[in-house]
Amino acid sequence: MTFPNIDPVFLRLGPLEFRWYGLMYIIGFISAYFIILSGVRRKGLSLTKDDVADLIFTVAVGVILGGRFGYILFYNLAYYIANPLKLFAVWEGGMSFHGGLIGAVLASIFYIRRHKLHFYRLADIGFLAAPVGLGCGRIGNFINGELYGRVSDVPWAMVFPGGGPLPRHPSQLYEALLEGPVMFLILYAISRKVNRDGVVVWSFIALYGLFRFLLENFREPDQQIGFLFGGLSMGQLLSLPMLIVGGVMALYRLRRG
Repeated sequence: MTFPNIDPVFLRLGPLEFRWYGLMYIIGFISAYFIILSGVRRKGLSLTKDDVADLIFTVAVGVILGGRFGYILFYNLAYYIANPLKLFAVWEGGMSFHGGLIGAVLASIFYIRRHKLHFYRLADIGFLAAPVGLGCGRIGNFINGELYGRVSDVPWAMVFPGGGPLPRHPSQLYEALLEGPVMFLILYAISRKVNRDGVVVWSFIALYGLFRFLLENFREPDQQIGFLFGGLSMGQLLSLPMLIVGGVMALYRLRRG
């Protein structure tokens, strides 16, 4: 298949450029606002629309800062030491989910303590919204032509502009599907069936670890890192603890409440 080769910039206004990658983040945060607002009302939490908007802003800052510095630290530290002006060029891509997760959790803890809320009760709602943003982010990766898959001869393989002449798995779309709508539907079903605080949070951690670990088998490892211990990629090494810890904690919260 032919890569659609979409212009990463969807709007130019003089010197200003508006990119699809950034738009995907905005769509994700707006969607999260409505999902969290609905969950807050369903659970009867004492948060107004402005409180939810404040929460989204706080978490967004945590996601962007954590995701950026996570990518720098885990994936490409030497490059950014040599090119410090690129540290804040987030519109060019270069975000780490694992760093973004840490940033989001720290930002949530800050918000929850300030408002004296129950952590798991609100976090369950927030993590239910997370797959929407993940799916949007992966679509942004696809439009940018980055984080493409390994060389393949499947009928839907694509030749990516930065991936050489050979066709590759469109692994960004695999991730967009599993980390987005599939994970959202599973978490939504859990939130409706299970009345135990924290189960959605840890189920998200476990599911992401599982999906990412499996999908890394189709994704080309970062060139500057390659394969690491036991032929695993950096993404797999970071996701395996999530799968194990998330699964154990989800079962613990399910039994103990």
